[in-house]
Amino acid sequence: MVIDISIIDISTFVKSFVAVFVLADALGNAPVFLILTKGMEPEQKNKVFNKAALFATGVLLLFALVGQTVLNYLHISMGSLQVAGGLLLLLIALQMLEGKMDEPIVEAERDIAITPLAFPLLAGPGTLSAVMVLMSESPEAGLSVALGIVSAMFISWVIVRQSTRVDHLLGAEGAIIITQILGFLLAALAIEIGSAGIRALFFISSQ
Repeated sequence: MVIDISIIDISTFVKSFVAVFVLADALGNAPVFLILTKGMEPEQKNKVFNKAALFATGVLLLFALVGQTVLNYLHISMGSLQVAGGLLLLLIALQMLEGKMDEPIVEAERDIAITPLAFPLLAGPGTLSAVMVLMSESPEAGLSVALGIVSAMFISWVIVRQSTRVDHLLGAEGAIIITQILGFLLAALAIEIGSAGIRALFFISSQ
């Protein structure tokens, strides 16, 4: 199947790529991914990364197409989504600070590829809202936004896959220190995401 380049809006494609790549923040999240998969074999880590990237890409494409319609139907605001995402990240951060990330998380009932890796780290509330806004800019934006999403997530996947190499550079003590630091930063990020949702729910809506 050959895509007719003439029907692609280059400006929309670039904006979509930049928005998704920056908001997914694969470079910043790579160490967090490494901590969450600590103790796994390289093959297990790669499977988790592959699943997270595919799920995040699918969620972004779905939200770009029908996200606002679904949220409106369920009466869910982006503020509520931000609060939920912030709480989820905060729970993970607290576990990191308490030293509960020493064993690999591979239980069937807790698939970290979906949460928190795919959502809310790769496909967070900010990324979801960004693709919905870009999609609404013009009726012909669909293909350009979709290509931007897929391209950005592919680059993010490549970056995250390389994070496994960092594992050989960290010693046992180094891993503990990094886990504590990242746990603190992740907690701060969780509060930031949650507070943005609270502001959207209670302050902006009341103005």
